[in-house]
Amino acid sequence: MANPTEPNPASPPKGRKILVVDDERLNQRILAAILRPEGYEVIEADSAEKALEFYAQCNPDLVLMDVLLPGINGFAACRELRRLYGENAAPVIFITAKSDSDDVVEGLAAGGIDYLPKPIRPKEAVARIRTHLQIRGLLAEQRLLVDQLSKANTAKNRFLGMAAHDLRNPLASIRGLAEFLRDGVVGPLTPDQIDLVKTIHSASQEMLLLVDELLDVAAIEAGELKLAPEATDLAELVAKQVYLANIEATKKQTRIAILPRERPALRRLDPNKMRQVVDNLLSNAVKYSPPGSSITVEVASANGSLVFSVQDQGPGIPDSERDRLFKDFGRTSVRPTGGEKSTGLGLAICRKIVEAHHGTITAENLPGRGCIFRVNLPV
Repeated sequence: MANPTEPNPASPPKGRKILVVDDERLNQRILAAILRPEGYEVIEADSAEKALEFYAQCNPDLVLMDVLLPGINGFAACRELRRLYGENAAPVIFITAKSDSDDVVEGLAAGGIDYLPKPIRPKEAVARIRTHLQIRGLLAEQRLLVDQLSKANTAKNRFLGMAAHDLRNPLASIRGLAEFLRDGVVGPLTPDQIDLVKTIHSASQEMLLLVDELLDVAAIEAGELKLAPEATDLAELVAKQVYLANIEATKKQTRIAILPRERPALRRLDPNKMRQVVDNLLSNAVKYSPPGSSITVEVASANGSLVFSVQDQGPGIPDSERDRLFKDFGRTSVRPTGGEKSTGLGLAICRKIVEAHHGTITAENLPGRGCIFRVNLPV
């Protein structure tokens, strides 16, 4: 089934097709006499059934529809056009001597966009028709632009995923070879050589993190984030990740403490994806807290939901930059306290994973100093 031709709002009326539907021949002639001198092409139908037939043949830009017609009335015909053509259906202006508010409401509910009262006033009719055709043209251009942007975004995600995937293997090889050299597998190194190897290993590790995050973003933006939910004890999962995160935290004399929980925090979730969220929030807390600080982690129940929270002693989030926090590459002016790197992707990925679990993630500054991140997962 062909879609109706979308008009260009800047184009002249010549060639624009208007379908006039009225069972009285005199009314058809009056409307044609008004519209044709304005450059419009007029197609006439004396019933709703013929109007639907002619519509499929000529794809009009606008329909002038009498309400009282033999057979199905104008309201029913308008609803049928919306059913057949959806958002591409031409706008329908009803022509009627009835102007009660109930009739107006019924016409708008049927999908009509306006009313022209009988007897027709030529200048008013031409002005209304021109306005609605311009609006239709602008909407068509908007849909075209959105479609083009969507295709460009899809191509960008595909390229991003391919580039990141191609970079990952050589980077992993560089990191692995650096580990061999650092650990003396191929023989002893001088202190200067060891320092160089450690620098290579650190740089390749940071690049791998960025590549992995780019792969995650590309997959999520392409709608390929697939969850594998299973019954998981969130408290146990968090406790394991806190233990591992403390190993890195000791390098900054920072301690991550988890508040005890008496009962398991069971929920169906993807443990691997949720582990990624937990690791990112713990890493951020360590990264932005000053050396020697304490970080508090808790898993609790609240209002029928499971809440995982991480409270740090960092500088908090500037109010003017709060809207950047969970966006792709959304860095704030706050900088890591130990010179660590930040891609600006971690929190955006966390948000998308949490939302895929039908949850929410928020950040709130604490009085004085520090910030608390909360992940709320409905049970």
